[in-house]
Amino acid sequence: MTRDSRPLAVFDLDGTLADSGHRERFLERRPRDWNAFFAAAPKDPPLSEGVELCLRFAEECDIVYLTGRPERCRKDTLAWLAAQGLPVGPVHMRRNDDRRPARTTKVEILRRLGRDREIRMLVDDDELVCDAAEKAGFPVVRAEWAAGTTEAMKEAQEREGRT
Repeated sequence: MTRDSRPLAVFDLDGTLADSGHRERFLERRPRDWNAFFAAAPKDPPLSEGVELCLRFAEECDIVYLTGRPERCRKDTLAWLAAQGLPVGPVHMRRNDDRRPARTTKVEILRRLGRDREIRMLVDDDELVCDAAEKAGFPVVRAEWAAGTTEAMKEAQEREGRT
């Protein structure tokens, strides 16, 4: 099997591979402090369950990362992935000015990826993203190993299109 014929395993970052809970405090105030929220991302501890699943699937799949983080966070995100020993793979990030809900942007990217390759699974912690991906016909693993998402984070993901 050639490298480009292997199926894809698509992994979310925050709440799936990275424990972003320590940053959510920046979203609980008004106005939300998005700069501080994303600046603290390099300090995210890894979520062992997500990391182990990613490494296991890398044996038979190419890994793709699909995050709601804005493009301006690319350098820090790539450094964090490398520091965790995670497989190298494309990282799909939100345009800096894209405020659509994560369930919309992520399913759009999944459809684009799925035109040329089999999507073996999407692993994500966002219930609305998981529901939308399943409805679109993609296999989903719900990342339930992280601490519960705060209401501020849910609102940011769904209404503000920020992560």
